[in-house]
Amino acid sequence: MNIKVLGEGCEKCSQLYENTKEAVKELGIDAEIEKIEDLIEIVKLGVLSAPSLMVDGEILVSGQTTSVKRIKKLLQKYCM
Repeated sequence: MNIKVLGEGCEKCSQLYENTKEAVKELGIDAEIEKIEDLIEIVKLGVLSAPSLMVDGEILVSGQTTSVKRIKKLLQKYCM
């Protein structure tokens, strides 16, 4: 599983990244987590709002940070 946290490095972007790492750890998922801060790369991926969470090319969260609990629920649904 490839997970990308997209945002230019603001506090909310960093929080989403940390929450995502914690959710993956708690679920025991084998995943590569990338933090993408380059605006050109973010736009190339089709993302217009930050922070965003993308899993295997699909945007699961856009324009907001979210809790570890919600990220875990999203990842569990995505994995099934």
